[in-house]
Amino acid sequence: MNKPLMRIPYTGPLPAPTIIPRNANTLHGAIAALSTFLTAPLSGALERSSTADPQSTVVLSGAGISVASGLADYRGSNGTYRVNKTYRPIYYHEFLANHEARKRYWARSFLGWTNLHKARPNAAHYAVKKLGEMGIVRSVITQNVDSFHSIAHPEMPTLELHGYLRALTCVTCHNDLPREAFQDALARLNPAWAEFLAEAIASGALDSEDPNERRAKGMKTNPDGDVDLPGAPYSTFRYPACPHCLATPPIAADGTQTKVEVDGEGAWKSTSTAGILKPAVVMFGESIASKVKEAAENAIDGSGRLLVMGTSLATYSAWRLARRAKDRGMPIGILNLGGVRGEELFFQNLPPAQTGEHGVRLEMPTDKILPGLVEQLRRIGFEKPSANISHTNEEAHTNSRVFKDMLS
Repeated sequence: MNKPLMRIPYTGPLPAPTIIPRNANTLHGAIAALSTFLTAPLSGALERSSTADPQSTVVLSGAGISVASGLADYRGSNGTYRVNKTYRPIYYHEFLANHEARKRYWARSFLGWTNLHKARPNAAHYAVKKLGEMGIVRSVITQNVDSFHSIAHPEMPTLELHGYLRALTCVTCHNDLPREAFQDALARLNPAWAEFLAEAIASGALDSEDPNERRAKGMKTNPDGDVDLPGAPYSTFRYPACPHCLATPPIAADGTQTKVEVDGEGAWKSTSTAGILKPAVVMFGESIASKVKEAAENAIDGSGRLLVMGTSLATYSAWRLARRAKDRGMPIGILNLGGVRGEELFFQNLPPAQTGEHGVRLEMPTDKILPGLVEQLRRIGFEKPSANISHTNEEAHTNSRVFKDMLS
């Protein structure tokens, strides 16, 4: 009997937001309100609490912040759930149990990885870096798996709530493998697919993330490096086994010896009982590790404000963090195009005359408002002489040092 599929939450449009304060409906007004939100002295219990840095801000970001980098999102105006009504992500239990499902997943990921890998952080990510250098932003919690935050500001504590696509992990031995090495192995095992990908890149078919342009070229693009090619022979796709398990098959939890079998070219065979590699992300239906949840809660508890950016908070793992901030009495700011799950809760009982110090709700692109915010804060004296924004860390597709530190 097949396991019933979980419902994907909030795939339709959410109610339009109420802009707070009212004059934040222009770029100038929005920057002024956000500047006030981030710099106003805190009052009340938070200031007197044991919060590590009550005057600092923790950022909670989502896919919307990476749209300006050319990546697709889920629930934006051109998001996958809006324009591709038949799309659903692969489920964790489905990936583990079904060899054919893994073939389909890795074939689509093979096609999508090139664009995802060459994409780079945008002005919003580097503005967050500057806000950190100014001593305003203390840490970042991101739902994104593109690694852009850790590339743009490697020295700022960054927690990747849902993991990252830059590596794979074995579900048996839990060793990691860099995605670049895995991509090379996929190309070697699937020469016809590799040839098709090379032709698609040469023709420019993968240059646009615009869903209408992709559909015109016979492709459907989805977030997180997923490209669907309707009618493609996914069953022919092959993927490698975990090299660690292949070299030394581990003992299973029940004490039995596992086996890892590959064909003559090194592709994983369905007669194996171990050695399945999965992306180092939290798949739909998979639980977030308890140590990651705890680290996220500590990041909320260690700051005095929460700034939510580029996310509708549709996933409970993110919404619960905003609710935790609200329950602690933290001022909350939301910068997102479109509605946010249960956002009215976060702005209850705000003083009618407040200008942003108690909360802000803005509806503008992050890559437009955040650079202007940085300039505004410079003008009022928040620039540190030693601060130096640099884009030289873009090649650093490595595991986040700070992420590991937070979980150690």
